[in-house]
Amino acid sequence: MDFSQEHIDKIQLFVQDHLMEDPAQILLRYSGKVDFNLKFAVQQIQARQKAKSKIPKWYANESLLFPVSLSMEQASSEETANYKASLLSGETFADLTGGLGIDSYFIGRNFKKATYCERNEELFKISQHNLEKLSPAHFECINGDSIAWLKSRQDSLDWIFIDPARRGNSNQKLYKLSDCEPNVVDHAKLLVEKGENVMIKASPMLDIKQALKELPYIQQVIVLDVRNEVKEVLLIGGKSSNQQPVSISCVSLHPSFENGFRQFDFTFEEEEESFATLGSAEKYLIEPQSSILKAGGFQLFALRHNLKKLGSNTHLYTSTSISDQIPGRVFEILCEIHHPKKELNALVPDGKINVLTRNYSMGAEELKKKFRLKDGGNQFLIGAKEGANFKLWIGKLA
Repeated sequence: MDFSQEHIDKIQLFVQDHLMEDPAQILLRYSGKVDFNLKFAVQQIQARQKAKSKIPKWYANESLLFPVSLSMEQASSEETANYKASLLSGETFADLTGGLGIDSYFIGRNFKKATYCERNEELFKISQHNLEKLSPAHFECINGDSIAWLKSRQDSLDWIFIDPARRGNSNQKLYKLSDCEPNVVDHAKLLVEKGENVMIKASPMLDIKQALKELPYIQQVIVLDVRNEVKEVLLIGGKSSNQQPVSISCVSLHPSFENGFRQFDFTFEEEEESFATLGSAEKYLIEPQSSILKAGGFQLFALRHNLKKLGSNTHLYTSTSISDQIPGRVFEILCEIHHPKKELNALVPDGKINVLTRNYSMGAEELKKKFRLKDGGNQFLIGAKEGANFKLWIGKLA
């Protein structure tokens, strides 16, 4: 790939002229008719179309380049990168798995010296170009093995950030830290020797308790959800770690929240020592935000918000009154369904209703198929196990 400014200028002009068009049609129409890398130009159009909502500030910058679709899919969003940047600052920082450079850029701006590392040569060149356009002369860019580079350093860094690759040789998704590359379990000693503080970005599917056994220097876990979908699990630790219980922070990002996020903190020790009251459905049903469900703060969620739990293994809660500060979705029960086929035909004649199940006899998709339902409308069909019985309710967001 030619990264000369003349070649890049031609590509970027073409991209802006055809940004709203179908990439496949562009490839057919202009094949053999342009004097630049058409495939790369079409790749830029595809990537920018995805970046519009994921990285709006970068989308708006016409001078930036974007990589293949897989790198775009794996990259952080602007929202999550900004959140991580709010936690980290200091003198020196290194992103050992730089990728597209979104985390590197947003976090690195908080440090006097920032290093971006990436071993894929073409991805490195794209990100090096972008970082120079965004923050001229601020980033040191290393193309190669970041672990070897880290070993060669004589001094330590204030913060090390690492997001191990979670794709196998056959492109399968990986979840265990020891299966990812670099292997942060094998390199744990090196990371804490060279970093005063370390942040590891892991899969939303990570087994958190297993990860804490493998990495005893971790002192904080952040489960991060965006608009109620878990996106990242962040593991934070370093030289200054002590023997205090690991803090679990469930953070939900949404522009409607005060300061843009809500947070629910606990420790596994607190959760194990807590017991929620069980009870039958009252006026409201409450579903905790997805990060709390992922982290497992089931008992404490009920106790702190004065809620009853529908069942010991049913992570759905109930109350006669609610607070607007509850970190989750609140549904007002409109009615209980006793004869689903007959009642649903009468209450939902067009079959449009959103379906949610928690510890129910069947999943949401199976329930929709059985009663010929499809998502839509403002009401919810909620299925859950209440005590020893499976129950169905129709509700609406409170």
